[in-house]
Amino acid sequence: MSASETAQGAPEPRANPDLLGHDAAERGLRRLADSGRMPHAILIGGPRGIGKATLAFRLARFVFAQADDASGVADGAGLAVGPESGVFRRVASAGHADLLTVERAYDPRRKRLRSEIVVDDAREIGAFLHLTPAEGGWRVVIVDGADEMNRSAANALLKILEEPPRRALLLLVAHSPGRLLPTIRSRCRRLPLSALPDATVLWLLGRYRPDIAGADAEAISGLANGSIGAALDLADAGGLDLYRSVVNLLARPSAPELHAFAERLARTEAEDSYRLVQELIGQILTRLARGAAGKADPGGTPGAEAASVERLGRRAPAAVWARLREEIGEGFGRADGLNLDRKQAVLGAFFAIERAAG
Repeated sequence: MSASETAQGAPEPRANPDLLGHDAAERGLRRLADSGRMPHAILIGGPRGIGKATLAFRLARFVFAQADDASGVADGAGLAVGPESGVFRRVASAGHADLLTVERAYDPRRKRLRSEIVVDDAREIGAFLHLTPAEGGWRVVIVDGADEMNRSAANALLKILEEPPRRALLLLVAHSPGRLLPTIRSRCRRLPLSALPDATVLWLLGRYRPDIAGADAEAISGLANGSIGAALDLADAGGLDLYRSVVNLLARPSAPELHAFAERLARTEAEDSYRLVQELIGQILTRLARGAAGKADPGGTPGAEAASVERLGRRAPAAVWARLREEIGEGFGRADGLNLDRKQAVLGAFFAIERAAG
């Protein structure tokens, strides 16, 4: 296990020396750097938890190391910088003077992360990029969750992209690039990343969570849809048990059990479980829509629950399940944005699915 790995086993993106599954993207970025044609802004898109931020920090380290006489840069066509180098250590500790990371900030009033990146965060980018590089090379900004900017923050970023400073590199990490303003997307070089193969997710899960093995590891990897981040979230939050609870409550509705389940998810300490259940409900609705349309399930629905999901899917047309997925997602979004009762949001999702199933 690397020294950069967290107590939970998985390294933070800024401290991760490894990148799996995105060799072609990495080689393409290396060619751009070697040819001197590095764009001023790159939009790295793809599903959550597949390594987008890891690639962004990997590129940042590489350009910093190039300015530092290629200190620690490994041979080959990739972007690897050795963990023993000063550049790697400064980036990993958030101590590199020429790197700014922007992401959703903590809201002390609600005692959780904000639901969006706000304009003050984006304005900080402009001031930072106009400073002289402290180490004589590039100044780099990584916006982790660029699609989570609100309208004011997005407009502030757009002004920077319209007149980018020299030797400035903006790396926008986006889970849903289509949510960004078209004018932002058009000013960035697009770099879409694909979900990881199930075999890669299973291998990484074994590395970071060796306590989970066999059928449980395979089930978690299948539910993760090619995302090691999702697999680790499932593992850390008891995701298999949550998944089975959701499926059982959908297949055999019980008012007392459902209310107890929603009450548990609404507690402050259940933040991770609440978020995970949102994701799981969305996944289940996607599988219901695919099953109703006669398409094979690409995910690894755990064995005992697969039959329940299949039976439920036959009780409504595919279009109904697809539309319901969007409506329930919007409902959870409103609950977060307006700080509404989470118990009611969970109950509303289950009641909507029950109505659709007739």
